[in-house]
Amino acid sequence: MTQFINKRETLVTDAIDGLLASSGGALERLDGYPHIKVVCRADWDKSHVALISGGGSGHEPAHAGFVGRGMLTAAVCGEVFASPSVDAVLAGIIAVTGPAGCLLIVKNYTGDRLNFGLAAERARALGLVVSMVVVGDDIALPDLPQPRGVAGTLFVHKIAGAMAEQGATLTEITKAAQTAIDSMASIGMSLDTCTVPGARKENRIATGMAELGLGIHGEPGVQQVAFEDAGTAMDMVLDKLAPRITGGDHVAILNNLGATTPLEMSVLANALTTSDKAKNIKHIIGPAPLMTSLDMHGFSVSVLPVDDTTLSYLSDPVDMADWPQMQTISAPKVALLPDGLRPIQPAASRNEDTRNLLDHACDLLITSEAELNALDAKSGDGDTGSTLATAAHDLKGALDRLPLADPAQLFRAISNELSQTMGGSSGVILAIFFGAAGDASANGLPPTQALLSGLERISQVGGARKGDRTMIDALEPALHALHNGIAAAATAARKGASETARIGQAKAGRASYVPEENLIGHNDPGAEAVARLFEGLATIT
Repeated sequence: MTQFINKRETLVTDAIDGLLASSGGALERLDGYPHIKVVCRADWDKSHVALISGGGSGHEPAHAGFVGRGMLTAAVCGEVFASPSVDAVLAGIIAVTGPAGCLLIVKNYTGDRLNFGLAAERARALGLVVSMVVVGDDIALPDLPQPRGVAGTLFVHKIAGAMAEQGATLTEITKAAQTAIDSMASIGMSLDTCTVPGARKENRIATGMAELGLGIHGEPGVQQVAFEDAGTAMDMVLDKLAPRITGGDHVAILNNLGATTPLEMSVLANALTTSDKAKNIKHIIGPAPLMTSLDMHGFSVSVLPVDDTTLSYLSDPVDMADWPQMQTISAPKVALLPDGLRPIQPAASRNEDTRNLLDHACDLLITSEAELNALDAKSGDGDTGSTLATAAHDLKGALDRLPLADPAQLFRAISNELSQTMGGSSGVILAIFFGAAGDASANGLPPTQALLSGLERISQVGGARKGDRTMIDALEPALHALHNGIAAAATAARKGASETARIGQAKAGRASYVPEENLIGHNDPGAEAVARLFEGLATIT
């Protein structure tokens, strides 16, 4: 897999230097490259308890991204998914530990425990006061005697960081950290494994499946399950966490494992915050990439019971841009539309022929969704079919409240519906088209002439003409032929749509930015939709 790296051997040091260069001087590193990779607070004066965490790289922004006021004092970075050496950990301890002592926050992996543990012993032999806690919050394998440390580690970073900033002792911080560790739980789900630089990607998760409980190094999960949607995925995760979120208020970390888009993470946040299984989760950190697994397309949820004291630590502000402030979960606020944006709904009227025609037209667009998307992917962003299908679904649901017996009011009502429900430029164009047709019909023009007036209006507003490789290439000939019947219109629309496949330079729409080789041989998706619509309607008239 192609990635934005230079050399595998310098991947981690390049990344650390990039982090330092963009930190505004807040961070520094120890002079020990390439074997000692330790990121430290540049303002540290050793007067408070030092907090050190770390482990293998590949989990960014953890751990170096959380070095700063109110969280970590230093992060010791290993190579990708590899524990740092004992010498690297010891260097970090010596560099930041003063009379108040140091707490090592370690994830429960053998390499981390051994290397951090031996470094702690050597530091103590040097006269430094060092404590260590081990985080094992993963509940994917409930019978595992040594559960893995995953994103719940961040609760410890934040709680211990706030306490250290406020001057708490090493004993107090260690106790609070251990209490949090004993109370937290985490589990994740992913649609794909991660890609380790320089290694072949393991494709063990089949299309249509998801893996529940996989580790942050790509370790196999507890089971593979059929993937349905975001809500079902979140429900499965909450099922596993449910025994740990009974009674009292809890806070959740909603963690992006690396390659899940912000849009998907917001959908997952909605699924989490609206689930009955999460009714005791009152606060949330995220959604955000916090402890990732390179480019894993997944998420994890970590939960922790909270009291007022814990909440105060978790809500203390910090300087790190990658740390989202904890928020209290609340129902979405909904404000009324401004005056003038609520369309006046015309009185509904019945006309079974018109209703059946519109209903069939909507079905035609819905069933063509996948094929139109595939066609649009050749010249655009692959959403023409989805955009039209969404509008068609909404229009079908509105049929009973439309003025079906009044063409002028019906055209205007369809315009209003499309302007509210259909996104993208095509939604605006069609709303203008039907709105202008409604105006023309109200002025006495018959339906065919009214639709031609709508066509003229969208050409004026949008600037597209026949031959520009848009839906107009099919719509214009179809409307001009409509006076000879729907079959003639369908033939004209198909001819116009087919001609777009020979147009190598679009003059309007997204396709105007696409090279000729991507266009030749493929019908314009908008024109194809018009042709399919008229062809389908011709079969029932």
